[in-house]
This record gives sequence, structure tokens and C-alpha cells, in this order.
Amino acid sequence: MSTGTTAVWGRVEQQDFRSRVRGALLGGAIGDALGAGVDGLTLEEIREAHGADAVTDLVPAYGGRGTVTAVTQLTLFTVDGLIRAQVRRDTGAWHPPTDVHRAHLRWAATQHDWGPDERREDNGWLARQEWLYARRGPTRECLTGLGDTIMGTLDQPKNPQARDSAALTRSVPFGLLVGWEPQLVLQLAVECAAQTHGHPDALLSAGALAVMVHGLARGETLDGSVQHALALLAERPGHEAVTDALKQALGTVRQGIPGPALIESLGVTDAAEEVLAVAVYCALVGEDIRHGLRLAVNHGGPSRATGALCGALLGALHGETALPPAWLAELEGRPTVLELADDFAMEMTQGPALHSPSAAAPGWLARYPRA
Repeated sequence: MSTGTTAVWGRVEQQDFRSRVRGALLGGAIGDALGAGVDGLTLEEIREAHGADAVTDLVPAYGGRGTVTAVTQLTLFTVDGLIRAQVRRDTGAWHPPTDVHRAHLRWAATQHDWGPDERREDNGWLARQEWLYARRGPTRECLTGLGDTIMGTLDQPKNPQARDSAALTRSVPFGLLVGWEPQLVLQLAVECAAQTHGHPDALLSAGALAVMVHGLARGETLDGSVQHALALLAERPGHEAVTDALKQALGTVRQGIPGPALIESLGVTDAAEEVLAVAVYCALVGEDIRHGLRLAVNHGGPSRATGALCGALLGALHGETALPPAWLAELEGRPTVLELADDFAMEMTQGPALHSPSAAAPGWLARYPRA
């Protein structure tokens, strides 16, 4: 798999990219945590529990404030898989879907093991983080799709009828491969979604999201990134549902003051294209990240999914310094997310200094083994 053009990285470009990677991953985790406590509730139930203004701050979920769910867990393991793919490239074994699948199998182990297995030399750094060994609402589709070592492919996807948002919400990291051409980013996201979800709406929603994040990480506007995704989607068979959902989101932007009624007109189910449409709409109309995220979680749909995607889009657009500091301060696992984001940015911008066919930094290969 060729990655197309490779960026030339000056110091300013590296710093900007790192800020966007941090923004995307931390912003997604904040949105996940903000929505976790009200996920699956109706708007009336949210207001009954939290007042007329609904959720305005982090609320308890899974025994604490700022706790993240399987949405963030899987996103982190996607990042781990992409770093490992780049590290393995020197060996001539270049198949990123396989590396992402192996990473997601390491996530699956966190869902049934008590803690890290020190005997597994291939675990690397991320799978040794004890806080990740917690069940936080993983979907049945992810657990069954990753329940054995057979990798789902586009020809033979796992769960061929699955069209929920769980493959979509872990697909932000593909868009951070800024040295790749956008159509290859879309293809990789689609191939990796098929490891647990086979329905075209789930696959193409994941691909569209990756293209949007890719545009933002390269400095495009959000509207421009959505248009870019629509253009690439049009070339794919079965794109109509995702295309229609995104066009409806763009049209809804012009329909008046943003609020739950307009958001729920885009859909309240966990169908991937509806979740994507709600997240894109909230990101487009949000006055800032805090406002966008509050819109993204205060409705009758799947709040953690829409919150996570809206946060990731706005974080990639504005960078980490635009994230609400008070929410960031309480975010579970923030040191891990931050360290992984910086590792990803360092690998993408300075990979040859860390590993090459002739040399390798032992510390880096201990964190991201080629095994």
C-alpha cells in the first residue's frame, strides 16, 4: 500500500500537527466522557436529572467524573496499531489493516483480563496501562467481531449487517495520517471498520469521518473537509445513505438557532450515518468547543458517540489549546492519551530517526514492538 505524498516537516509544521493530534484525541475523549453519563437517555430524562439546561459540565459515569468509555479505549488502540504499522514498515511487512486488527485484539483482551499479561512480549506500551482494563459499555458487535483472531475483510466482513456507530467512533486516527492521500485514508478506515462491521453505511461513515479529520489535520476548514468527504464518497457504491445524512447536516446549519429539536431531526438512533451527521452539525454550529460539545450530548440519541466525534472534529480543527481546561483537568487517562498523541506525532514526523532498515532506537521498539 503506497501512502502517496509525504509531507516535508519544518518545526512550525511539526508543532501545529502535534497540537491537532492532541486536540483530536483529547477532544474526542472529553466528548466521550461528557456524554457517557447521559448516553441512551431521552432529552426529558437528561433535563430531569441535570436541570433545564441539561448537561453543562461533566457528570458521573462508571463511578466517577471524566470517565471515558469503550469509544476512547478503541480509539487509543487504533492509534497504537497505526504507530506499529509504521514501525513494521522497515521490515517489508506493510499491511496496516493487520496491525490495526492486532491492536484491536489487544483491546479485546482488556475486556476480559484482570490486568496486563506481563508474559506477552508483543503487548508494547499501551496494553500495559492498567486503567484500560475496564469494561465501559463495549458493543456486542465489537466483542464478537474481535472474539477470535480471524480478521474481517471487505470480502468477508464480521457482522455483515452491523450498521451502528462503534466502528465509526474509533476511526478518527486514520485521518491523522496526513502524509497519505485522502482516498487511501478512506480505504484504510473502511477496511478496518470491516473487522467488526460489514454494513456499507457503517463502513462508509468511518471512511467519510477519516477524510474529514484528514482535511482538518492538514489545515482545511470543517466545511471544506465535509465537501471533500462528499466528493470521495460519491465514487463509492452504496454511499447514498451517508451522503444524504451529511447533506442534511449541512442544510440544517441554515435552519435557525441550534438546539435539540434540530439535532434530533438528523436522527436519534445509533446508526453510523446519523451519529456522523449529528456530530458534524454540532461541530459546524458550535460557537466554541464547549458549546459544540454541549449541543452534541444534550439530545435523545447516543450521546457518547456524538460527543466523542464532535470533540475530535473540533479538536483537530482548533488544536489542543482550544479544549476546555476544566474538563481536561478531570479527564480519566489524560496522561496516557497525551503521551500516545505525542508518540503518534513523533512517529509521523520523525519516524526515520526512530527506526530505519539500518538503525533503531531500542526504547521505541520496546514501546511499539515489531512482533
